[in-house]
Amino acid sequence: MARDIGIDLGTANILVYLKGKGIVIREPSVVAVNRYSGEVLAVGGAAKKMLGRTPASIVSVRPIKEGVIADYDMAEQLLRYTLKKAQSAAGVGRSNIIISVPSGVTEVEFMAVEQAVEKAGAKRHPILFEEPVLAAIGAGIDLKESSGSMVVDIGGGTAEVAVLSAGGVVLCKSLRTAGDALDEAIINYVKRERSLLIGERTAEDIKCTIGAAYPKPQEEYMEVKGRDLKTGLPKNIKITSTEISEAITEPVNTIVAAIKESLEETPPELSADVMDHGIMLTGGGALLGGLDRRIKIETGIPVTVAEKPMDCVALGAGKCLEDAKLRRLIYKNRNMGV
Repeated sequence: MARDIGIDLGTANILVYLKGKGIVIREPSVVAVNRYSGEVLAVGGAAKKMLGRTPASIVSVRPIKEGVIADYDMAEQLLRYTLKKAQSAAGVGRSNIIISVPSGVTEVEFMAVEQAVEKAGAKRHPILFEEPVLAAIGAGIDLKESSGSMVVDIGGGTAEVAVLSAGGVVLCKSLRTAGDALDEAIINYVKRERSLLIGERTAEDIKCTIGAAYPKPQEEYMEVKGRDLKTGLPKNIKITSTEISEAITEPVNTIVAAIKESLEETPPELSADVMDHGIMLTGGGALLGGLDRRIKIETGIPVTVAEKPMDCVALGAGKCLEDAKLRRLIYKNRNMGV
C-alpha cells in the first residue's frame, strides 16, 4: 500500500513529507532548461548550482513566484521530478497528496496548482490547504481548539500574517514582501552604496550570515565578492551587519506593519488569545536575526520562533495525513479558490 504524501510547494524550496517517514525530499524550487530546445537539464539542487553560472543557451528558472505558479510548464517539470522521487519512496499504489498554497489564492491560481500536480503524475486528485494553517499545525499549535492564534509565515515569495481559530483562517494578510524582497534589497544597497554588483546567491548568503532586523549587540562582518561597477573588475569588500540592517529596513517595516494592522483588525476575543499565546514565526524568514525581538518591541506581544521554521508547512501537511479528524476539520474550513 502506498504512503500518503504532503508537499510544501514554496517559492524557494519544495519539501515532501511521506506518511510514516517524515520529510524525505528537500530541494530548491529551480529548473535548468535549454532555452532553445526546451530540454530540462537539471532540477532542484543541481539546477540551483547553475544560477548565474551558465552559458546563454541555459537558463535556470524558478517557476514558483510569490507563492504561486508563474511558469506552468517548468512547474510541471519540478513537480514531475519531485513526485517521481516521492512515489518511488511511497511504494506502489495511489497516494493521497496534500499540497500547500498561499491563503487567498484566486480560482485561476488554485486550478493551476491542481492541474500541474495531476499532469505531473499524481494518481489522485490533490488536496490543497492554506500555508498558514499548515505552518501553524507544523509549529505545534492545536487548531482543534476555538482559541485564537497568530502565525506569521515568511517564505521566499510571500509573507502571510494569519489569525486562526477552530481549524480555519479568521483573517489573513498576504504580502509579496518576503525572503526574495530582502535579497533584492541587499543587492540594491550594495550596488548603490558600495558600487558592487552581486548576485542572488551572494545576497542570500549575506542575509543568512549577518542579516539583522534589529541591531546586533556586537558588529559582525562578512567578506563579499562581486563586480566593481566603476572598473568592471572582480572585487572583494567587507560589509557589516549594520549596513545590512539598513539595507533591509523597508521590507522589514512592511512585514511589521502588516502584523500591527492584523492585530488592529482581530476580533477582541481573539486578540486576548493572541496576547496570551503570543505570535508564532515560521518559514525561512523567521531565522532573520533579531526579527522576533523587533516584532515584540513593536507590538508588545511575546514572539516565538518555531523549532524548525523552514519545515513547518511540510510537517503540518504530515500531521494532517496522520490525523484524519484534523484533515477533515481543515478541509471543511478552508477558504481557497473561491
